[in-house]
Amino acid sequence: MILERFELTAKNALVTGSDKGLGSAIALALAEAGANVAVHGRALDPNDIVGQIRKLGRKSHFYPVELSSAEACRHLFESVIREFGSLEILINNAGCIRRCAATEFPPEYWDEVIELNLTNVFRLCQLAAKHMLARAQGGKIVNIASVLSFEGGVFVPSYAAAKGGVAQLTKALANEWAAKGINVNAIAPGYMETDNTAALRGDPVRSRQILDRIPSGRWGKPNDLAGAVVFLCSPSADYVHGHILVVDGGWLAR
Repeated sequence: MILERFELTAKNALVTGSDKGLGSAIALALAEAGANVAVHGRALDPNDIVGQIRKLGRKSHFYPVELSSAEACRHLFESVIREFGSLEILINNAGCIRRCAATEFPPEYWDEVIELNLTNVFRLCQLAAKHMLARAQGGKIVNIASVLSFEGGVFVPSYAAAKGGVAQLTKALANEWAAKGINVNAIAPGYMETDNTAALRGDPVRSRQILDRIPSGRWGKPNDLAGAVVFLCSPSADYVHGHILVVDGGWLAR
């Protein structure tokens, strides 16, 4: 049956930045499809995503690790392996954004955004691939890109650079690992209702400009990514490699 090819029963997944926003919706979607989920973030939000996952009968654990270095990434990954035993799915969702005119953009903003949004994505992909290759059972890696992987944006030079890098990194890693049973793909969300867009949504003029360009006529919601992420992590996507799946309400088509 075709629906069975979307099941993730008994798979173990790590979703970075999954204590809120897009990450929590992704984590819950994977759990609903059958996966056990390692939840990562700075602090659990009041809805307690770990509790929701456990109510579904899946294993879940929270890892409050600040992803600020190669050692932090290694610590997170090794902690997940100790707790879950293996990892079949990695979702690189953790990220941040800093807004400032390029002429005034502080070096620390640049370093922070590139480190978290791009460098750590590579570090975790590398750790996951080594683990998956050693087990010789394949795996799924999904990076969270952005519509700014294709566009330049305004006042977000480091974010645009990082997300452009995520798209190219996804393709590069897919080229190396596809033949070894590891699928590396990305999802590029459009303008979503998250903390990252709070300033834009709070500006009546800018918010209206954005909504006027989105063919679907609304901001995206975290749950709009659920189907896309389950698909890319499932057997149904076994022949999908290096793809950037855009979920943007039609923004790029405009």
